Amino acid sequence: MEETNTVTVPDTYNPNLLVTYKVIRGYSDAEYTTDKVTSIEWDLHNARQAQKTNGVLQGKIDAVKEIICEAYPDSQDQDTLREIAEALSIELIKEVEWTASIEVSGTYSYNILENEYDLDLESEITDAIFAESNNGNIEIGDQEVCNVREA
Repeated sequence: MEETNTVTVPDTYNPNLLVTYKVIRGYSDAEYTTDKVTSIEWDLHNARQAQKTNGVLQGKIDAVKEIICEAYPDSQDQDTLREIAEALSIELIKEVEWTASIEVSGTYSYNILENEYDLDLESEITDAIFAESNNGNIEIGDQEVCNVREA
């Protein structure tokens, strides 16, 4: 079966109606303006079209960024790639996934008279030790404490 969508215009629709509405421009004070419904409809239509175009162009810029970032290290013409990146406001940043091992040693003190259980050193260490980056360019996604043993 084929369905056809028909647009039903309400009886009260008046495209020439004057409407007063608030215009917000960034962080400045809003202003109020009056316009016909038809003008507002066209403004909304044009804004939707501009938003679609913006999305398409941003996708293309992202693709160019990937190409430049991959080609840059081996390129004979890094100056041109840099100029293209600057023209498109592309930051030449490449993310590298990494893994590292750190060995930590220390001393754990506890009162054997206050603890009525056997020491679970692995749980104590796992709960107390964590990795943190002091560099804004390094993000720690996962951490694991392993090989806990008494020295």
